[in-house]
Amino acid sequence: MIAAQLLAYYFTELKDDQNKKVSDYLYSMRFSDETLLDIMSRFRRELGNGLGHDTNPTATVKMLPTFVRSIPDGSEKGDFIALDLGGSSFRILRVKVSHEKKQTVQMESQVYETPEDIIHGSGTQLFDHVADCLGDFMDKQKIKDKKLPVGFTFSFPCSKCIIGIIIGTGTNACYMEELRHIDLVEGDEGRMCINTEWGAFGDDGSLEDIRTEFDREIDRGSLNPGKQLFEKMVSGMYMGELVRLILVKMAKEGLLFEGRITPELLTKGKIETKHVSAIEKSKEGLTKSKEILTRLGVEPSQEDCVAVQHVCTIVSFRSANLIAATLGAILNRLKDNKGVPRLRTTVGIDGSLYKMHPQYARRLHKTVRRLVPDSDVRFLLSESGSSKGAAMVTAVAYRLADQTRQIAQTLDEFRLSKAQLLEVKKRMRVEIENGLKKKTHDTATVKMLPTFVRSTPDGTENGDFLALDLGGTNFRVLLVRIRSGKRRSVEMHNKIYAIPIEVMQGTGEELFDHIVYCISDFLDYMGMKNARLPLGFTFSFPCKQTSLDAGILVNWTKGFKATDCEGEDVVDLLREGIKRKEEFDLDVVAVVNDTVGTMMTCAYEEATCEVGLIAGTGSNACYMEEMRNIEMVEGDKGRMCVNMEWGAFGDNGCLDDIRTKYDRAVDENSLNEGKQRYEKMCSGMYLGEIVRNILIDLTKRGFLFRGQISETLKTRGIFETKFLSQIESDRLALLQVRAILQQLGLDSTCDDSIIVKEVCGTVSRRAAQICGAGMAAVVDKIRENRGLDHLEITVGVDGTLYKLHPHFSRIMHQTVKELAPKCDVNFLLSEDGSGKGAALITAVGVRQRELELQQQK
Repeated sequence: MIAAQLLAYYFTELKDDQNKKVSDYLYSMRFSDETLLDIMSRFRRELGNGLGHDTNPTATVKMLPTFVRSIPDGSEKGDFIALDLGGSSFRILRVKVSHEKKQTVQMESQVYETPEDIIHGSGTQLFDHVADCLGDFMDKQKIKDKKLPVGFTFSFPCSKCIIGIIIGTGTNACYMEELRHIDLVEGDEGRMCINTEWGAFGDDGSLEDIRTEFDREIDRGSLNPGKQLFEKMVSGMYMGELVRLILVKMAKEGLLFEGRITPELLTKGKIETKHVSAIEKSKEGLTKSKEILTRLGVEPSQEDCVAVQHVCTIVSFRSANLIAATLGAILNRLKDNKGVPRLRTTVGIDGSLYKMHPQYARRLHKTVRRLVPDSDVRFLLSESGSSKGAAMVTAVAYRLADQTRQIAQTLDEFRLSKAQLLEVKKRMRVEIENGLKKKTHDTATVKMLPTFVRSTPDGTENGDFLALDLGGTNFRVLLVRIRSGKRRSVEMHNKIYAIPIEVMQGTGEELFDHIVYCISDFLDYMGMKNARLPLGFTFSFPCKQTSLDAGILVNWTKGFKATDCEGEDVVDLLREGIKRKEEFDLDVVAVVNDTVGTMMTCAYEEATCEVGLIAGTGSNACYMEEMRNIEMVEGDKGRMCVNMEWGAFGDNGCLDDIRTKYDRAVDENSLNEGKQRYEKMCSGMYLGEIVRNILIDLTKRGFLFRGQISETLKTRGIFETKFLSQIESDRLALLQVRAILQQLGLDSTCDDSIIVKEVCGTVSRRAAQICGAGMAAVVDKIRENRGLDHLEITVGVDGTLYKLHPHFSRIMHQTVKELAPKCDVNFLLSEDGSGKGAALITAVGVRQRELELQQQK
């Protein structure tokens, strides 16, 4: 007896000693109530930020409106029983909802009287009576053998569950917020369920003071570094790994296992959260601790087992404390919303950590009651069934967490890290070099075509010039009057002509006859048919130029498929068309790419402009390259503008690791499969189509449009890029986004609008980033060409995507700055590069031609 008492005393002393040692070591994981109240206050601020219109874009806790207001969405079907209890009688209904071509609802009901003695009797008597009546009704309906869902309308005051929490592999919470506080949704009456997405709490650094070195190591090794930091501190997915990292460090410092560290202990995932739960059990916990540690090969002593048990306790206790703090913030907000001195509510709760961990629930409840003493909180497991409301709210949280996770996984493929963007920049540089070199030029994807434009405007250009602009579904003819001198000016007149699809995809002769017809109409309009004007032809397709006025079409892009043009000189095709018309003559001086025209237009205003960029229907860039590097052209002095034709970057497979299945689908359904892959990832012609393919996939998976893929959504090209720009506008409320979708024939809910907006933002962000990565490669090459430590340069830009999209330009600028830190790049918006630019190139060409003639004389 004495021996047993001594052994118990020894063990208690040992346990206390080990617990103190571990507690001291993990002091930073043990929070005082003062710290928890501070965390509660921080989370309360984040709730407000997530709800605010101006603060939501930068808030970590997104507070997503769920639009859950118990409104049927038309997709319901099945056989249901409904009980309506609310007075001296009650009604039982059988409701059949079918969903063939059109939803139909059939109802059969019967009213049952409730005797006076039962009304004033016990609850058991009342519900026995209800059960008897229900049995009678089901007999009459011949459905007693069926297990049907039951809806219970209980028209008396009852304790409602207005908070749902998941504490399992992941963690999240939702609650019923007053509509008047939800800035993202129009209307101020009633309430709406808000999906907090609280796992991202702290992603802005607001929890740095309480995160430990172990939390940071968990984050660094995760698939999403820097994100979901709160979830990584509290959820079941990470708890076992946190314990393992702590044990490794303690062993390295000689505090555990006599300093033994085994390969098993160093292996990620060897300690799971279920092991933590098993170790913490009061009776068999130490035995489990020994078993688990022995499997890890560390030969634990009794002291080690006690210490490890306490490590597990501290880690799980911290999780319960942090969840209690965030839940406390929600409870306080609800209390303030209601304007009551004391809140009485029920929290619907689910998740493996809460249910399976031996002490978790008790610790959570105790801490919540301590932190929010003026709230009476009842915790209700969702499967208990005693409150359908609790189960439903918890189910909402569960569904939202799962849906959000799956959508995030889908969109994560589009979210490129800095390392990935630097790799895109590096690969672009390799392709640039391949395009410039004679031996690799023919097989290069980025063609680096010489334009024979050797200088930018110097201000002496003067005269009347005609410009043609062909680069999309519209065609422009312009008269450009350039005046030099002190009061130099550029005056322009133009007309726009449509190019029908049958002409775009007909014969080359039909296309150029249509172009000449449009020129003839314009010259009539301007009264200048008898003047032989110098002409610049902006031809915005890949061309191999052999001189300023000769360009061989390499291949069509942007939906053009006119026959007998590829491999031909487009200037000759134009001259032949003019001859066939026999109405006028023109002096074709230059064939111009719109990207080069954009650069020239900006260079007329800003002398440091030596790069051109188009970010519109298509995507391309040009820049002034050193002649010594252009092996396709003789001479090594001075510079020449090179038309990169970078849209084909990746056609050799070098971007396949960042292309998604949606990019591949867009490519496979395009007119030029396998070509212009970079352009298909970042240009306006294709972004809407990428979005449409993602929306179809999400709809198939039941996340959008009630799982119904409409004929509209099946229509290629229906989701134009201009709709992305409208949807992503910060000024648009969700109801306005919904209105845009409805204009497209997409019968959406506001919930759908949230998802569509996120999809659009993700796709356009990637487009801006990879465009920025390409531009970073260009400006860094110019800097290295010139042997500079630091380069200051201007990029002339044009294109609807750059000009009209609310975020594209900002994200692209930011990417260039991050990837090319030694370059100070100024972006200058071009004023009509394809028209004015063509005229300026023509004017420079005329000036150079006259100079050459004078030299020959």
